[in-house]
Amino acid sequence: MSKESRRFKVPDELADLYDFANTLDLRHFTHHGVVHPQGDELADAAGLGAWMSQRGLLARGTKATGAAFEAALRLRACLRDYLQCDPAERGRNKDAVRSLNEALRLFPLAVEAGGGTMVLRAVREDALAGLSSVVAQLYDGSRNGTLDRLKMCASDECRRVFFDRSKPATRRWCMSTLCGNRIKTRNYRARHRAD
Repeated sequence: MSKESRRFKVPDELADLYDFANTLDLRHFTHHGVVHPQGDELADAAGLGAWMSQRGLLARGTKATGAAFEAALRLRACLRDYLQCDPAERGRNKDAVRSLNEALRLFPLAVEAGGGTMVLRAVREDALAGLSSVVAQLYDGSRNGTLDRLKMCASDECRRVFFDRSKPATRRWCMSTLCGNRIKTRNYRARHRAD
């Protein structure tokens, strides 16, 4: 769990998935006169290895290779495409589902008994085994309904994945005080310019 997932109170069972989806920062707006810098925590295989190590997802003696890096980028892109769909529409978006399924094939999971419960464990034993835990969180979240609360901000200037903690689960923006307010203000000005 990262500082970001803790700060935004993302449940532990979705924290790695949340953090992984947000390794790509596409935000491009100015806030209080400061331009937000875009970035990618997974800029190369070493960045992937560092990100996984920080979360305990990289087995000792394992190194993220170029192939693992490419698979991780593909998984992240497909996850973000899937999460940008409204939760009620995710299953109906054939392209997003097909792409995500193709990316998930590289992360096979097996059911393992232990401690009185069943858990999903990585079948792989290479660097991608750690990302299988992200895939397991995706599965568990879809099964228990918490994945529906993981959404992408509706602001085109943001596109950050957030966890919707609102009671009716109808939030559209990662932060209503920033992204939501910016969109509402822009819409208000456009309406009054038309008058």
